Amino acid sequence: MEILRQTLQVIVALGLLNVWLARAGKPTRFRGGDAKSMREEFAAYGLPVAMMYGVGALKVIIALALLAGIWQSALVVPAASLLILLMIGAFVMHLKVKDPFERAIPSLLMLAMSVAIAVL
Repeated sequence: MEILRQTLQVIVALGLLNVWLARAGKPTRFRGGDAKSMREEFAAYGLPVAMMYGVGALKVIIALALLAGIWQSALVVPAASLLILLMIGAFVMHLKVKDPFERAIPSLLMLAMSVAIAVL
């Protein structure tokens, strides 16, 4: 089970870092509303730019904690738990703007993996 948890930690962490550091300014088919960037996506949800930076910082910190958690296991449950809350929020935002279900799939997958990390 430990190998599965650590594998999920790496997958989730790299996914978060990819979205928030490498692709934040790029369009994807999963962005909320008609957004072409992370900034536009948060605007589509009616959220301020400051919240985008706050959420982004939290997600990068969570990603780093999940990676560090491979060696310092005390970091894993708090990081996964915070990510669970953020992914519920992401899913709710997709519902708020009436996105097609396909756009919410990444948030639901990250939610499911975060739950698995927290309980394994």
